[in-house]
Amino acid sequence: MSTSLQGIELERLKWRSRRGLLENDLVLQAFYRNYGGALTPERVTGLNSLLDMEDNDLWDLVSQRAELAPEAGAAERIVLQMLRDC
Repeated sequence: MSTSLQGIELERLKWRSRRGLLENDLVLQAFYRNYGGALTPERVTGLNSLLDMEDNDLWDLVSQRAELAPEAGAAERIVLQMLRDC
């Protein structure tokens, strides 16, 4: 079994990533272009946690207007940095 996300799994994650806030959509599109083929299961878990957030809260994190809660996991922190790098 491969450790990176591929095919239908990646497309499902992209579909779930569709947001109502254009800024988030643009960052997530760049994220998938840059990192989509190399997402590990741990990073998918971190991404899913971030995608559970409201659009404005997610944008505040990505745009560095807010920081993750101290109890956030390492995978969430890694994925957030990847999003910020986009």
